[in-house]
Amino acid sequence: QVQLVESGGGLVQAGGSLRLSCTSSARTFNTAAMGWFRQTPGKEREFVGAISRSGGSTDYADSVKGRFTISGDKAKNTIYLQMNSLKPEDTADYYCAAVYVTSLFGSTLFSREAQYDYWGQGTRVTVSS
Repeated sequence: QVQLVESGGGLVQAGGSLRLSCTSSARTFNTAAMGWFRQTPGKEREFVGAISRSGGSTDYADSVKGRFTISGDKAKNTIYLQMNSLKPEDTADYYCAAVYVTSLFGSTLFSREAQYDYWGQGTRVTVSS
């Protein structure tokens, strides 16, 4: 069973920073493309960013581009979402997701919720104004 465990959420003032972590197994980290999504009550889950299986490619939603960065730590089987210059509209539950892909698609990025097979439990981020 695939387990994705998010952590790092919390309360921060506007303009501040937080780093979210998503820890998985070695198999998942090495053979899956991964992404971050967020959701607020009453709204659909929205794409935040993605990292390819190879780790060499990333993509971001326009709303976070230039402020958020995704990276990975192979030794810890963990990907991170570094969030800077946070705004109140970034307040949401943040979810990590994974989809296994073959090495043929090692650089492919996935931005749609339906493309992912596995999800973490979510971590809440609250940005106060």
